[in-house]
Amino acid sequence: MDINNSINELGKLGADLYGKDFLLTWEKSDAELHAVLKIAEILKEMHAQNIDAAMFKTGLAVSNFRDNSTRTRFSFSSACNLLGLAVQDLDEGKSQIAHGETVRETANMISFLTEAVGIRDDMFIGKGHTYMKEVAEALDDGYKQGVLNQRPPVVNLQCDLDHPTQSMSDLLFIKNHFGGFDNLKGKKIAMTWAYSPSYGKPLSVPQGVIALMTRFGMNVELAYPEGYDLLPDTIEVAKKHAAASGGSFKVSNSMESAFQDADIVYPKSWAPFKVMERRTALLEKNDHPGLKELEKECLAQNSKFTSWECDEAKMALTKGGEAVYMHCLPADITDVSCKQGEVSAKVFEKYRIGTYKEAGYKPFVIAAMIAACSKKKPAEVLAGLMKAAGKRVL
Repeated sequence: MDINNSINELGKLGADLYGKDFLLTWEKSDAELHAVLKIAEILKEMHAQNIDAAMFKTGLAVSNFRDNSTRTRFSFSSACNLLGLAVQDLDEGKSQIAHGETVRETANMISFLTEAVGIRDDMFIGKGHTYMKEVAEALDDGYKQGVLNQRPPVVNLQCDLDHPTQSMSDLLFIKNHFGGFDNLKGKKIAMTWAYSPSYGKPLSVPQGVIALMTRFGMNVELAYPEGYDLLPDTIEVAKKHAAASGGSFKVSNSMESAFQDADIVYPKSWAPFKVMERRTALLEKNDHPGLKELEKECLAQNSKFTSWECDEAKMALTKGGEAVYMHCLPADITDVSCKQGEVSAKVFEKYRIGTYKEAGYKPFVIAAMIAACSKKKPAEVLAGLMKAAGKRVL
């Protein structure tokens, strides 16, 4: 990759994300998406060439994870460190939030010297994205009133609607696998439900994938057993994007149908939309017996679909029997991490390194989102770093 040439291309995109947040991919223009993707690839190559990419001399990045995480948590920390920011975790249990401090107050108190705020809030339907918007509005007010010298962007590290850092990492992985965005047009991707011996997994990964991949002219087939629907609004987004890009979007109740002649498969468990609505209501009431009963009911329902496993027979249905296997990780691997799961051990082992490389784009995507939203002219900032040509490791 020619870094300087890529920086010139970035400058010509005309995208302006400065002062904005990155919450949902479908809220961003084509130019804005391409700018973030271009910055991510530039930063990845700079890191590979040992070129210092620290565009901040000081400042905090606040990490607010309201759900467990491995990849995204470490990717956020790595991204911020790459850019020169120190990371501070917001542990709500150890803050005054536990004593009733408002979102408006907390958002301002943590942001005096903060350059970015990353939030993961993905488990509650109707809550995660709403919370992120509330934080963003509080930051707008703090900046407007002169409380904050700078307005840090909010980056969605997964909410109830979308997982943009994951879907954009997925996109870069397949873009480079197939040799460019133009080569993705007409490619078939199967985004399918897969069996898991657990319940309550978020819907945001499949929703993010169908909303983004349809935008790039791909033929997306979403498959799940009857009753495992996604949020209706995200289905409409995928339909709209497919119509605009020349791709297609299909919903079926057959894993085999989705895998047939697919170039890419993405078998991933999620909880039905209606179940997640019920779960949210029970959590709000602090109804632990109700939650236990819901879990029992859902696991029994899941057990009816153990055949929804990505195995060698299903992979043989794909184009040439050699489709790209993708997963956001961790995958439920049959006879490895569980007795029966989303993918057979043989299939996962064949594609394991690919999934690691897929995950490897995430730190750079997150760093790109922060750079694009916090720098007025990121192309000029990157050009300055290249001119200085400082070494990341001496």
